[in-house]
Amino acid sequence: MSERLQPGDTAPAFTLPDADGNEVSLADHKGRKVIVYFYPAALTPGCTKQACDFTDNLDVLAEAGYDVIGVSPDKPEKLAKFREKENLKVTLVGDPSKETLEAYGAFGEKKLYGKVVTGVIRSTVVVDEQGKVEHAFYNVKATGHVAKIMRDLGV
Repeated sequence: MSERLQPGDTAPAFTLPDADGNEVSLADHKGRKVIVYFYPAALTPGCTKQACDFTDNLDVLAEAGYDVIGVSPDKPEKLAKFREKENLKVTLVGDPSKETLEAYGAFGEKKLYGKVVTGVIRSTVVVDEQGKVEHAFYNVKATGHVAKIMRDLGV
């Protein structure tokens, strides 16, 4: 079971392939705040709703100084299908090895329909300009989560 991050922790570095197979690193965003959100699977109803919510609010978040990166265990090909099907503008990266998911505390035991299973824990970590964790939200809901984050961040 991976440790959950706390405000003030250094955000774990990562370099992962995006939907086009290009490498995206957290370090590429130094000097900007980054909302890194972790979701179980592309092309599923809850994850689609969440990705569409982030896409719909991307301009507002960008104006407030936030970049958004969505991380799932999916391969780039599936992320590309997801992006095209839903017209997503948010950066999606794949973590098939689940190393980044584990480093962020977003992979482990969770309850699914009353059963304990191991998988992706829907989570969002806000990283500040210096690469430190500003906020860490775990077991978030797919619906309404983006609005809640924006309220919490004062955006």
